Amino acid sequence: METADVIVIGSGQGGMPLAVDFAKAGRNVVLFERDALGGSCINYGCTPSKAFLAAAHAAGRARQAAKLGIQALLEVDFSTVMERVRSIRSQFNQGSKRRLESAGVKIVYAEAAFSGERTVSGGGVNVQAPIIVINTGTSSTIPEIPGLAGTPYLTNRNFFDLQQIPPRLLVVGGGYIALELGQGMARLGSQTELIVRGDRLLAQEESDVSAVLADAFEQDGIGLHFNATVQQVAYNNGVFTLTLNNGKVLDGEALLIATGRKPNTGALNSAVTGVELDAQEFIKIDDQFQTTCPGIYAIGDVAKQPAFTHVSWEDYRRLKAILSGEHRTRNDRVLGYAVYTEPQVGRVGMTLEQAQKQGFSAREVTLPMAYIARSIEWGHDLGFYRMVIDTHTNLILGATLVGYETAELVHIFLSLMETKATWQILEQSVHIHPTYGEALPSLARLLVE
Repeated sequence: METADVIVIGSGQGGMPLAVDFAKAGRNVVLFERDALGGSCINYGCTPSKAFLAAAHAAGRARQAAKLGIQALLEVDFSTVMERVRSIRSQFNQGSKRRLESAGVKIVYAEAAFSGERTVSGGGVNVQAPIIVINTGTSSTIPEIPGLAGTPYLTNRNFFDLQQIPPRLLVVGGGYIALELGQGMARLGSQTELIVRGDRLLAQEESDVSAVLADAFEQDGIGLHFNATVQQVAYNNGVFTLTLNNGKVLDGEALLIATGRKPNTGALNSAVTGVELDAQEFIKIDDQFQTTCPGIYAIGDVAKQPAFTHVSWEDYRRLKAILSGEHRTRNDRVLGYAVYTEPQVGRVGMTLEQAQKQGFSAREVTLPMAYIARSIEWGHDLGFYRMVIDTHTNLILGATLVGYETAELVHIFLSLMETKATWQILEQSVHIHPTYGEALPSLARLLVE
């Protein structure tokens, strides 16, 4: 039995920097990783998907330049696109390894499981430590559809291993993974069909966000099948055949399943050390990340934190501060996130409905993209900017931005909200003309008209 000061299970974007910092501070740190270093973000999440979308959206924008009078003849070299994606992924992965090793972290390449109180085993290594941090993340939920098991379907995990573009792609799901990868493949030349269980895309967002994306997807030639579920899957001679509940039959050379995420807790044997799971098998934590076993903490989406890399990274900073005696809590920062479709969706804080449910006297203002000078000039007329404010305090409660590169613009609201600025600060700002950001003070000025 070995002993350590700290054990980290999982090398995601929360666990890895935590292990590095503790090791640099002179602690004896052991990190268990059953898969590739860097977690989902580097290996089959943010890094490869955004490298992939860089190519896809470049192609999409070239085609859409027709309305500006530019006729482009495109030739997509899909194998080169994917080789670049995998190269960037490998580069980031190797950087993670160097960072851990240079800090002096002992890496155990094995699946970890608790074998006793605050004791972890894996790969023939048994380690006990007073502090253990679980950062095992989530993985794809695979629906139980007759005929699906045993077929070469795709998830976000193996999607980036594609060598050739499928002529036709079938996508099951209506969340951000389905939308980003589905639109990306369509823009690179695959005839894409989305099968969505509900009546709109991104069901967790406001309905007009969904409507804008549906319009954009239809312009990209993507087939949308709402209120549809797959009743049967068949795979013969390299072709998937899906039978839907509405009687439609769809064929495609590739099938992407993107129907949700589940926590990676099945192999942990957490009960042995007194770590409790909730009904969905996420790890239960208190406001300071401690599980039901003192000394064991969980961060990131395995602990039901918002499933974003930047949240996991901030969880690392929160937990590090907590273990140093500072006061931090699991939700002590304004939450922002983005969806990298085109147009993009940038979100921060609350919607009007969410604010009203929490008892705020809230008001919203909305400015369509079609009214913004830069949007008209560049031909980006889909989308809108929206802000929610508290009418009593004038504080900004949230924003929804749908349009060109709104994932960048939403940070303006995020910073204003972190500093507890009022909407008048934005209204008084003079932004550069002509820019997309110029429209944000214009949005605020709608509150005084």
